Amino acid sequence: MSGDVLWLIIALPAAGSLLCLALPSSRAVLAATAAGVPAIAAASGVVVWRVFAHGPLMTTGRWLLLDALSAYHLAVMMLVFALSSIFARVFFGAEAAPLSRRRARRFGALWYGALSAMALVVLSNNLAIMWVGVEATTLLTAFLICLQVSPASLEATWKYLIVCSVGVAFAFMGTLLVASAAASAGLEPAQFLNWTYVHGIASQLDPKVIKLAFIFLLVGYGTKAGLAPLHSWLPDAHSQAPAPVSALFSGFLLNTALYCLMRFLPIVETATGGDGWGRGLLIFFGIFSILLAAAFILAQHDLKRLLAYHSVEHLGIIAVGLGLGPLGSFAALFHTLNHSVCKALGFFSAGRIGQIYGTHDMRRITGALKAHALWGAGLFGGFLALIGLAPFAIFLSEFLIIKAAAETRAYGTLVLFLLGAGIVFVGALRHAIDMAWGTPPAAPAPRRASLIEGLIVVAPLALLVILGLWMPQPFQDMLSSAARILAGAAQ
Repeated sequence: MSGDVLWLIIALPAAGSLLCLALPSSRAVLAATAAGVPAIAAASGVVVWRVFAHGPLMTTGRWLLLDALSAYHLAVMMLVFALSSIFARVFFGAEAAPLSRRRARRFGALWYGALSAMALVVLSNNLAIMWVGVEATTLLTAFLICLQVSPASLEATWKYLIVCSVGVAFAFMGTLLVASAAASAGLEPAQFLNWTYVHGIASQLDPKVIKLAFIFLLVGYGTKAGLAPLHSWLPDAHSQAPAPVSALFSGFLLNTALYCLMRFLPIVETATGGDGWGRGLLIFFGIFSILLAAAFILAQHDLKRLLAYHSVEHLGIIAVGLGLGPLGSFAALFHTLNHSVCKALGFFSAGRIGQIYGTHDMRRITGALKAHALWGAGLFGGFLALIGLAPFAIFLSEFLIIKAAAETRAYGTLVLFLLGAGIVFVGALRHAIDMAWGTPPAAPAPRRASLIEGLIVVAPLALLVILGLWMPQPFQDMLSSAARILAGAAQ
């Protein structure tokens, strides 16, 4: 298989974006996204399998690279996009005011455009083009937040654009500093921002310049990833966007920014002598994110804002894992998948429960299991998985992070991690029980769930349980291969 096939993973969604602008009805647009995105995901899965079976793929000119780390993230991205695309047809089909043709076309074009931009981030071997991809995701996804126009959604869109654009500007400065260090180390101009070249001479880079660069990168990409205290845009955007968009934001958009930091991490660690300086910064911001999210989770009343603060918590957990060495990196990558699947289910369920109850105010949502057995079970089961209850896979990935902290004697990190996780467990479980049980308010009976809705709920829960009880050897090998790149292994 030629490496140039990677261009198709970016081009096909771009073509889908143009197609949606020409479709004659909202139903046709939603059908095109529900069928087209899973088809692209399936084709991408074949390419991902090829990478793990036979090694990395690179395009002519070294512009795009699909190695174990990027292949793993591509697989997670396609899974989240496929599930969210199918759910979008269910969600918008159940709206009291269906999408107009104009809004549906805008949704489809931006949806496919966001897929293309995120694929560019994951596949790029050029650090500047990776930055361009992140900026493109900001511009394309911003107008998905206000798809259903209201003063609150417009405010959330504006805040998202301003905060993330400022953050990504910091990341641009960090990228330029890395290019400057690469130039001083003797790379040719065409190689300054090529990840494979920079990674190859990382030991020759000026450690002071690289440290300064990583601070800019962490502030910049950390803002887009929603790490505290740079997360101010996230609760508003997640709560105001339509549920499929919220699922995409939390399920993978945040991961794209954290993926960029993962790309720089082995360069930083090698350049600074492997003393753990960069990993220490990730642990600091990760623990801060967990503790801040825990405090806000206790006081939340809006269901989607509650899930948004869980995103801050879990991105913090991933950052802590990345800072704890090889086992922690393995666990962080595993947690990336677990969180993405679980949070997608959480927002799917929150969206449908919000439609059934007419509100996302948790004080008015009671007896969800009786009001709608399927989506009530999805909401309750999603929360149990999200807080790390056994046997769900998040329990296992969090346990591996705890084990990594113990093995590296990071006892302060371990204590703070357990404190934050304990607060979240108790607070979120209380919210989940209050919503799931009790007597539902008098309301018209919702329509009967379809087979597709059943699969959307059952499949993520089943995956989380299976991976919590049994990790297949090929999947372990995928995680190990990706973790080795984070440890600085050569291609």
